[in-house]
Amino acid sequence: MPMFSSITIGQHIPGDSVIHRLDPRTKILLTLAVVIGIFFVEELWGYVLLFLFVGAAVALSRISPGYIVRGLRPLVIILILTFLLHLFMNPGKELFRLGPLIATYAGVYKGVLMVGRLVLLVVATSLLTLTTSPIQLTDGMEALLRPARRIGVPAHELAMMMTIALRFIPTLLEETEKIMKAQMARGADFESGNIFQRAKSLVPLLVPLFVIAFRRADELAIAMEARCYRGGEGRTRMRQLKATTDDYVASLVTVTFIVVVAVFL
Repeated sequence: MPMFSSITIGQHIPGDSVIHRLDPRTKILLTLAVVIGIFFVEELWGYVLLFLFVGAAVALSRISPGYIVRGLRPLVIILILTFLLHLFMNPGKELFRLGPLIATYAGVYKGVLMVGRLVLLVVATSLLTLTTSPIQLTDGMEALLRPARRIGVPAHELAMMMTIALRFIPTLLEETEKIMKAQMARGADFESGNIFQRAKSLVPLLVPLFVIAFRRADELAIAMEARCYRGGEGRTRMRQLKATTDDYVASLVTVTFIVVVAVFL
């Protein structure tokens, strides 16, 4: 039950930190740069520096580190499986045997790196949504996609779709938790048995969840139509996006750090 409530992707925490005040275009591009840099790093020291860098960003955002860590709880099984796959599938000097499976020192090293990579990806992307409101995300994505309109790409519509999808992740998870509580009150069991039995017990959640999702989508469409929403044509904004000195400093520091770590480590 607490698994769903601890997911942080798609949630937004209002604030007045340096990270909150950055232009949404800057945050989107810098998050993309960090994600790309994560895939270029191959050495342990590179990941240590990336963890320190992302940790500094979390500290500057003034978001509780415990809240960020709780967001990783739903990924614990995936992280364990990732580590075990690399532990037993990488050839090298034998560490120990488990039946026909051979754990190696190289497997431990690769497993730690891959787990660290997944954690960094989740924390970096979560920090973007936690410090950026849905409206800011939409405006930032639309501004970045605007040059593609020349070749027929519907920039506003794509930005709106991606933002709505992110915004509804915590909403649908909350609805899932409500359905689970209602079914548990009627005798359903979601917590006993092995992993396959627990996964099978979640199947009855799908029908009511789909019904709620379609109902939410219909209500959102009616609300947008009632407010005369007609897409991005002729739309004005109360707050115009404008890069500040903080954006240029953050961009310079982040890009320099990622290039140095990716090239030299």
